[in-house]
Amino acid sequence: MSTIPPPRSEPKPLIVIVEDEAELATLIANHLEKAGMHTQICTRASHAMKFLEKNFANLILMDINLPDQSGFALAEELKAEEINVPIIFLTGNVEENSKVHGLDMGGDDYITKPFSYAEVVARIRAVLRRTEAKTDLNVTKNVRISDEPFEICGALITPERLEISFPGNVVQNLGRKELGILAYLHAHPSQIIPRKALIHSVWGLHADVKSRSLDQYIVKVRELFAAHGLSLDSFRTIHGIGYNFEPPPAAQK
Repeated sequence: MSTIPPPRSEPKPLIVIVEDEAELATLIANHLEKAGMHTQICTRASHAMKFLEKNFANLILMDINLPDQSGFALAEELKAEEINVPIIFLTGNVEENSKVHGLDMGGDDYITKPFSYAEVVARIRAVLRRTEAKTDLNVTKNVRISDEPFEICGALITPERLEISFPGNVVQNLGRKELGILAYLHAHPSQIIPRKALIHSVWGLHADVKSRSLDQYIVKVRELFAAHGLSLDSFRTIHGIGYNFEPPPAAQK
């Protein structure tokens, strides 16, 4: 008699709590853990920055007043490093100007102390839902299905349908990563493209993707074009650095 496997549980979101009051940070973490979330406590902005440079997080719950720098300054630093994680500012500052500043600079929500832990959990869940909705249209990190079709080296790419059209009205499905690579080349003509830049753009900043995996996808793209009589010779490998894409003159018009 066969048994029905239990349903797969949804992965728990990781919430980074940036709060220098250790007791408060622990209380928040305990409530979030009980609500089905993972947590990471950082008591300094520098600690949070080091963690987020190496680890993926779903959301940051950040105090504005930190010992080494302000939460606003940390948010700006994260933005400069293209570490795009939703942020809820958590502070005792109830002044409207401070709240407006936090939201204007890209904060997703703003909670003032004192607060109820139920409210914090509800606000986090609301931001996570909005964030997921924003990325529903993403094919890769750099391509959305709503993006306009584009031509590259004689082929037409249609992100909406994940299709590539070749001369003679030959249409094929296109893999997501292959689409992301072609879209990045199209958006960066006549530029030196570091390998890491291409990986981060297509897979994401925190993706653990080896150069060999990228090479395999690029080989697949070249073979796909060659199979339909088109050349990607304008996409050159620069050993030790990355790539260079010099589209034919007609394609640059």
